[in-house]
Amino acid sequence: MRRRVHAVLVVSQILGGLGVATGIALAAVLAEDISGSEGLAGLASTSSVVGTAVLSLPLAALMAAKGRRPGLALAYLIAAVGGATVVVGAMLENFPVLLAGMAAFGAGSSANLQARFAAADLAEPDRRARAISTVVWATTIGAVLGPNIAAPAGRSVSALGLGIPATAGPFLWGTGIFLIAGALVQLLLRPDPLLTARALAAREAEESAGTGKPPAEDGRSLRAGMAAVAASPRARLALVTIAGAHTVMVSIMVMTPVALSHHGADIDLIGLVISGHIAGMYALSPVMGWLADRLGRLSVIGLAIGLLVCAAALAGTAGADHSRSAAGLALLGLGWSAALVAGSALLTDSVPQPARAAVQGLSDLTMNAAAGAGGALAGVIVSQAGYGWLTAVSAALLLPVAALAFAGTLRRAAARTREGARDRTRGNGTDRTREGGPDRTREGGPDRTGSEAGPAADAAALAPPAAESPPPSQRG
Repeated sequence: MRRRVHAVLVVSQILGGLGVATGIALAAVLAEDISGSEGLAGLASTSSVVGTAVLSLPLAALMAAKGRRPGLALAYLIAAVGGATVVVGAMLENFPVLLAGMAAFGAGSSANLQARFAAADLAEPDRRARAISTVVWATTIGAVLGPNIAAPAGRSVSALGLGIPATAGPFLWGTGIFLIAGALVQLLLRPDPLLTARALAAREAEESAGTGKPPAEDGRSLRAGMAAVAASPRARLALVTIAGAHTVMVSIMVMTPVALSHHGADIDLIGLVISGHIAGMYALSPVMGWLADRLGRLSVIGLAIGLLVCAAALAGTAGADHSRSAAGLALLGLGWSAALVAGSALLTDSVPQPARAAVQGLSDLTMNAAAGAGGALAGVIVSQAGYGWLTAVSAALLLPVAALAFAGTLRRAAARTREGARDRTRGNGTDRTREGGPDRTREGGPDRTGSEAGPAADAAALAPPAAESPPPSQRG
């Protein structure tokens, strides 16, 4: 069952990544052509991000009520309609219509983002980050191919003589790809992973409680999801990490094609740079998942911050050095990957199962709303101050993430100290009652609050003092 669900999610991610990347690669160039303004160029991608954010909550509500399958299928259908609308706006040279189409096109990103949580629905806690990262990795194939076929797709559509600009042609291709992805999910994503996970959790709860009554379902509402986040320091850190990293990535990425074109890069070179960026986003995500499960979520969040800062420094100082720009964009993708995988796993770890779909929708809303604001301001900053200032401001946005992660690390160290003190106290008590012999108050040997504890160490570090102990499966 898990293999079948996983396979369908992987194939749909390949198609979804292809559809999104094919269109978005030239979105800023198309917007600048239609609007005639560099300052408005970033609004195309920004509209897509805003659309992703706005659609996140209703799609999450649908999934919370009916399961992953109808939510994902509907998201792909909306994205297909959006791609067709972008083409119409380009043909009419109507900028508002183009932006409306871009907003609907953002539903493709909503589907791709929610698919990572669908992979986590049936995963064991100590393999959750790897399950998320594998589905994220599947996007690599389509996402890397997309920018490279954008130019040929545009030329092929333009050659039809229908009056469609070459920069709008990739969106027509994207429409067809999203329709195929939606049909695949609707027909083959069975059984539904979220509904199956709930049924299994309910069965376990009934058996452990011995009441024979199913648990209450009021935790599935969006209000309950927000309450779950408010009650969990770990969930709040996860939300800030995901939103901050996504905002930095979008803000820099959307204006990079414009900056490259101003330094003499053609469409094919721009596509190559964006392909490298997208490869960084997805290709090594399984490594990030393994690290998050092995070393802990906080360690990988720290890695993400370092990668994003280095990316901003390289891209912002590249100028006409296109290889430096390419390296910066690749690191930008790697930092985003680390933050998304570790943050998503931490978020799922931090809230009860009934509230997860709502909390995950809230996460996507937050990350895309923040990134939408960043993308909108990115064009203004570049037009007024330059691309270098944009990367500097973007890097500064990571300060709150770094502060929260550092505070979590301090709590983690304090948790280790308390655990060690308790162990010594137990050992002293045993020594007084049993002459000689090893301390047998604990089985298992090494201190499990160290780096080998992974997610469990993060949980102990960030949990409030009165929180219940994590289940045995998450104690390392």
